[in-house]
Amino acid sequence: MRQIYIETTIPSFLTAWPSRDIVLAGKQESTRDWWRRYSSRLELYTSELCLDEASMGDPEAARKRLDILKNLTLLEYSEAIETVALDLVASGLVPEKCAADALHVAYATVHGMDILLTWNCTHLANAFVMREMAKKIRELGYEAPVICTPEEMLGDEDA
Repeated sequence: MRQIYIETTIPSFLTAWPSRDIVLAGKQESTRDWWRRYSSRLELYTSELCLDEASMGDPEAARKRLDILKNLTLLEYSEAIETVALDLVASGLVPEKCAADALHVAYATVHGMDILLTWNCTHLANAFVMREMAKKIRELGYEAPVICTPEEMLGDEDA
C-alpha cells in the first residue's frame, strides 16, 4: 500500500468554502474527489508541523482542517528531518522564508513516504524544482518522494 504524506494545503482545500475563482474551485473539487476515492485505500501520514499550520487562522476553519487530520498517522520529528530541511534551504531549492516547505519535504523523505501530496506548486510540486530537489535528497542518502497534487493522482485506480 502506498504511503502518502499529507501537507497542509490538502486539508485546507478539502475544507475551504467553495471558491468563486474557477481555478481554485477546480482544485477544491479535485481534492474532494481524491479524498473520496483514495483516502480510505492509502496509508496517510502527516506531521506536527502540518497540525500546527492547520490550527492557524479562523477557529472554525482550523477545527475542520484538524478534524480531517486527526485520523492520520503522525510522523515523528528527528534531527535527520532538520538536517534535510536545512540542506534544502541552504542549497537555495527552498527559500529561507519558506523553510516550513523544506520541513514537509524532509518529513516525507526521512520517513520514506512514496508521495508528498500538496497544492504548493511554488516550492514543492514544481517541475523546475523537483528534479534538483530529488538530486539533493539522493546526495543526502535518501530517496525523494514523488511530489504531486491530488489532480495528478486522479485516474490511478490501482493506487
